[in-house]
Amino acid sequence: MSTDTADDESAKSAQPESKSYQELHKPSASFETRDEYLEHELQIMQPKRWRANLPFRDYRFEFEDTIPAMAGTIGKVVMVGAIAATFAAPLGLSDAFVLENVRYELLIVSIFIIIFSGFILPTANLAGTHGPLIPLIPIVVAAGGHPMAFGLLIGAFGLLLAISKGGSLLAKLTSKGVCGGLLLYLGFIGTTSQVKKLFAWAEGIEMTHIAFIVILLTILLYALLEHWRKRWLAVPLSCLLGGITAWALGAPFEFKTAPGLPNMNPMYWWGENTGWMIGLPTVESFIVVLPFAVLAVAMWSPDFLGHQVFQKISYPERTEKVQMDIDDTMVSASVRQTFGSLMGGSNFTSSWGTYIVPAAIAKRPIPAGALLTALFCIIAGVWGYPMDLAIWQPVLCVALVVGVFIPLLEAGMEMTREGKTTQSAAIVVFGSALVNPAFGWSLTMLLDNMGLIGCKERSSELTHMSRWIIPLVMFVVLTGVMALVGLLPGIPALMPGFRH
Repeated sequence: MSTDTADDESAKSAQPESKSYQELHKPSASFETRDEYLEHELQIMQPKRWRANLPFRDYRFEFEDTIPAMAGTIGKVVMVGAIAATFAAPLGLSDAFVLENVRYELLIVSIFIIIFSGFILPTANLAGTHGPLIPLIPIVVAAGGHPMAFGLLIGAFGLLLAISKGGSLLAKLTSKGVCGGLLLYLGFIGTTSQVKKLFAWAEGIEMTHIAFIVILLTILLYALLEHWRKRWLAVPLSCLLGGITAWALGAPFEFKTAPGLPNMNPMYWWGENTGWMIGLPTVESFIVVLPFAVLAVAMWSPDFLGHQVFQKISYPERTEKVQMDIDDTMVSASVRQTFGSLMGGSNFTSSWGTYIVPAAIAKRPIPAGALLTALFCIIAGVWGYPMDLAIWQPVLCVALVVGVFIPLLEAGMEMTREGKTTQSAAIVVFGSALVNPAFGWSLTMLLDNMGLIGCKERSSELTHMSRWIIPLVMFVVLTGVMALVGLLPGIPALMPGFRH
C-alpha cells in the first residue's frame, strides 16, 4: 500500500517535467494575484542550453520585462560612456568620439544579447560593463596599454575560467556572510556615490535644493512602492518623478544627440588617423595590459556571485532551472568581449547588474527582458535622443539607486540576519574599504573557510582544497597582481612601468 502511494507521488512529481512550457502555461486571469502568476511562470520554464529558446514557445513577454530593459539600457549608456570618456581624455580624443563609440557599443551588445541570453543560453545574464575597472584605465593608458589588447586578453582569460568552471567553484566556496557583506558594501558605496553625484550636478547649476527635493521624493516613492508590493515599478516611476521634478524646478535640459548611425567599419576604429587613432596593438601592448586583464577577470567572481545571490533571494522556490548560471554568463561575457574589442568598441564587460537586479525584483526570467533590452539599446543608439535623457543626472542617479544599489543593500541585510554571518560580512566591508571589493572578498573567503571567522561548523565540513588551498591561491594571485600595478594603498607599484 505504501509502495503504491510512493509510486503515485513520484509519478505526479515527474509529470510536470514531461510537459512543455506551453502545456504548463496558464493565463494570468486564472491566478488570484499577479505575483502568483509570475512565480508560476518561473517555475514552469524549461530553458535549454546551447539550443534554440524561442519566444512564446519557451517563454513569454510580460509588461514587467520592460522595467529591467529600461534600467539596463540607462545603465549601459552611462557605463560605456564613462569608459569611453576615461580612455578619450588621456588619448586626446574628442567628445564626438565618445558619443559615436557609445552608439557603436549599443548596437554591438544588442547582437550578443539576442544570440546568447535571448536564444541559446537563457540562463546567462547579459554581458554588461565592468565598472570597477574605470579607475584603472588612466593607469593602463599611461603605461602604454592598448584597448584592443586589453579586451582580447580579458576575453581569453574569461573563457578559460568559464570552461574550467572556476566561477561556479568560487561561488560555492563563498559563504552567506561573505556574500552578504559584499552586497552591503556594493550597495552602500553605490548609493552614496550617486547621491554625491546628484548634489555635485545641482551645485554646478547653482540649484542645490533640487538634489535634496528629488532624493526626498524618491525615498517616499520607494517606501510607498514597498508598502504596496510594487517595488518592480521603482525604476520607471522614480525616473519619471526625478526628471519631472528637476525640470519643474528649473533645471536646464535639452536634447542634443540627433538620430544617426556610427561608423560600422572595424578598420576605421583601429586606424592610425581615425577612430582610436592608435592603430593595431603590438606584442608589447599585450604584455603591458596582462596584469590588468588577470585582475579584471579575477574580479568577475564576486560581481557575478552578487548578482546570482540577489536573484536567488528574490525568486520563489523550485526556480533553480531559470536562475543565472555563472559559468554560462562568463562564456557569454568572454565571447562578447572578444568580438567587441575586435570591432573597435570601448566596453570592458562583466555581468550586467543594472539589468539582472531589476529583473529579479520583477520576478522575471532572463531571456524575455534581454530581447527587450536589445531592442531598447538599438532604439537609443539609432534615435540618439534617449541617450540625452538617460545621462541626465536627475534621471540617471535615481534609476541606479532604486534599481540597483538599494536592492543590493536589502539583499545583503537579508543574508546576514542569522548565525555568525555578521562576522564575515563586517570583514568583507573592512577589506573592501581598505583596497577594493575583490581584495575584501578574497581575503574574507580565505579567513571564513579556514574557520577563523564565521561558521566553524561549515569550515570543518570543507575539504583541504576548499578550505584553504583554493582560497589562498586566489588571494595570493589577486593581491600579487594588485601589488604589481600599484593598487595597494601606500605601496608603490612593484613594476616601474606602472608608477605614474
